Amino acid sequence: MSYSFSIENSIAYFTIQRPEMRNAINYDVMEGLEEYLDRIEDDPEISFAVITGEGNLAFCSGGDLSDFHGFETAEDAWPMLSRGATILYRIATLPMPTIAVVNGAAVGGGCELATACDYRLVASHAKVGFIQGTLAITSGWGGATLLFEKNGPHDQLLQMTSRASVHSADDVKQLGWATEIYEGDVDVALEQFLAPMLKVHRNVHRAYKTIATRKWKTNNLQQAMQEEARVCSVLWESEAHHEAVQQFLTKSK
Repeated sequence: MSYSFSIENSIAYFTIQRPEMRNAINYDVMEGLEEYLDRIEDDPEISFAVITGEGNLAFCSGGDLSDFHGFETAEDAWPMLSRGATILYRIATLPMPTIAVVNGAAVGGGCELATACDYRLVASHAKVGFIQGTLAITSGWGGATLLFEKNGPHDQLLQMTSRASVHSADDVKQLGWATEIYEGDVDVALEQFLAPMLKVHRNVHRAYKTIATRKWKTNNLQQAMQEEARVCSVLWESEAHHEAVQQFLTKSK
């Protein structure tokens, strides 16, 4: 199994379990996220949703190129990209607050996944980045749309995406992307982060989440995220992208 999810004390946990692949997302993980969302979306007893990756090296390294590199055209890539954008939109608009426990590297689609969450609890050693540009594509699951919607400093966010570089935990804390930085045991860090919020009834958190996301639904966030996926699909079929992927796969071997 490439993932696990459970509900404990009103908290719904999802863990990507592919540490050997730096917790990259493949179709199995996509299916797991969909099952997880189906299970919790309409459950009024869930207080928080937590998403993380197994181990301490990677939260998620993005899409698994061993699954996705065979796409040659925009038409080939579109179903996967559109599906990813739909999943991230559902995460972003869940009725309960969501927490990405960024226990290690969150790059590419992994950075998009974390961006979809409301809070990002980031390990001090974690590296973070929208690195898709190194493969001559943009983010494709709606992560950049979410990043800009969350109202950080426009120029810094534009650099974060377009420079395609990797940032330290301190860098993204200063930018406002990281909610908190932790050191040591991840379970202890999550428990300490949640403790003050669990003193407030879940209905309060859920009500504020509704207020926070209302403008997104009014402003057609879902459509904007799908447009981001479409733009990425067009770039996907470019010669520059195919060359970059081949260089990456050759280097990985």
